[in-house]
Amino acid sequence: MVQNFNYVTAHNYIISFHRFKNANFQKFAQSAFLQPRCLPLRAQRMLAQCAEPTPKAMPLGLSELRSTKTKKTTKPSSPSSTSPHAHQTLTLPQFLSMARKSSLLKQSLATIVVVLLIYAFLNTFLTPTTTAKLETALPSFSSASSISSDVFASRENQLNFPGKPVKVYLYDLPKRFTYGVIEHHSLARGGRPDEDVSKLKYPGHQHMGEWYLFKDLLKPESERFGSPVQKVLDPEEADFFYVPFFSSLSLIVNPARPASGSDKPLYSDEENQVALIEWLEEQVYWKRNNGRDHVIMASDPNALYKVIDKVKNSVLLVCDFGRLKEDQGSLVKDVIVPYSHRINTYSGDISVEDRNTLLFFMGNRFRKEGGKIRDLLFQLLENEEDVIIKHGTQSRESRRAASHGMHTSKFCLNPAGDTPSACRLFDSIVSLCVPVIVSDSIELPFEDVIDYRKIAIFVESNAALKPEFLVSMLRGITTERILEYQKELNEVKRYFQYGVPNGTVNEIWRQVAQKLPFIKLSINRDGRLVKRDLNVRDCSCLCSNQTGIITSL
Repeated sequence: MVQNFNYVTAHNYIISFHRFKNANFQKFAQSAFLQPRCLPLRAQRMLAQCAEPTPKAMPLGLSELRSTKTKKTTKPSSPSSTSPHAHQTLTLPQFLSMARKSSLLKQSLATIVVVLLIYAFLNTFLTPTTTAKLETALPSFSSASSISSDVFASRENQLNFPGKPVKVYLYDLPKRFTYGVIEHHSLARGGRPDEDVSKLKYPGHQHMGEWYLFKDLLKPESERFGSPVQKVLDPEEADFFYVPFFSSLSLIVNPARPASGSDKPLYSDEENQVALIEWLEEQVYWKRNNGRDHVIMASDPNALYKVIDKVKNSVLLVCDFGRLKEDQGSLVKDVIVPYSHRINTYSGDISVEDRNTLLFFMGNRFRKEGGKIRDLLFQLLENEEDVIIKHGTQSRESRRAASHGMHTSKFCLNPAGDTPSACRLFDSIVSLCVPVIVSDSIELPFEDVIDYRKIAIFVESNAALKPEFLVSMLRGITTERILEYQKELNEVKRYFQYGVPNGTVNEIWRQVAQKLPFIKLSINRDGRLVKRDLNVRDCSCLCSNQTGIITSL
């Protein structure tokens, strides 16, 4: 036992002293295991000093603590030694600190050894070959790993396509299809001709998305920070080709009024549509894939109505499929985009204190097709005391009244118009006025990232027309629930703001980028098919949703 004695053993003895204290320590030290005579001389001294009732300092020479193994005949150094270190002594706390450091050092070394052993094991046994064997032996785990990898890879591709960005080439169209449309719109409303039409401003209206996308691609790439697509100047590098025809503005240029102060002929939207197709069909890249990798915005339901069959292979940016046939538009190849909101964004706090109106609507009472429901809703709701529902037209006065009404109402009614969707929905979203959607065939933008049930209430048309049903349902919604709706609206409203950074424009490009795998599939599939039955609907057709619920609440 004497031969195996070391400072760790001494450390254990000292700890025993603290545990048993004075008298108890003496009894413990007299046990068979800790007989002082069984200990080396240094340990006996330590025990004797620890047993003193009021020890002040342990007169242990530093030379004694540092001594190495010697022969049995060699005596330990005396405290009265003439060595320069003979008069240096260590107190009990100092000795304990040294013992603890020694113990911690050993534990650290042991931990490092264990880590190295684990690394060596993993590096040796979990090689690619071994991993492949494990995947074969454990198909369930390997499948889960594969699915997980695919999910993350898919999500990575959705978020700006890192490593391989989707590239877009902006066609340099003749000015008649871009700034020329703006000029004719201005002339038809009393404006004067301008030598530099590129200085003309695009007029504000609900289809301004075509202007914002065009301006985005005109910017230097360095200023398009955060865009999910990369603009390229070489068409050979492009994945998509953007055709910046202002199709919606062209549709509303008044053809009946001559250009004021100009001898130019009257503007014809149909002629421009035909001229656009003639220009495209001369382009190498259009002919290469029959226009499938081209992107065209047609947000007005009647935009490009004369030539829609000529461009139906392209990725169409539309507000809904209300005027498109099944083989002309689908969720598979096209992108649903929002109208540009026409009223001011609400900048107040999330609250119902200043929203005293239960339900608000202002718009055209009489519409065609699905919009006929508006007149029926007018008849049901116009006499309700906490409901404002009135006829309005597109004017500055109407927009000011609509802004005030939406900003002071809890809910905003959004019935179908001539087509299932309408600009009013996006006005209510930026107003934090909870939309009440009564449009059974509506398609909504960006539904892969937005759950509209969290920001809107959907009511089936037949249910909404039942007397007292709609108002009673809305009155039963608690204040807390309304605040939850407002909070969600505030979170997602940027998706419906074309003019803000990382807003609608970036989201539209992200949606377009996601179409690339299907576009490539369609191009390759077209290339290998020899004969197709033109009477059978195209494989890219996908019928839009038909709402089958009474209400989303």
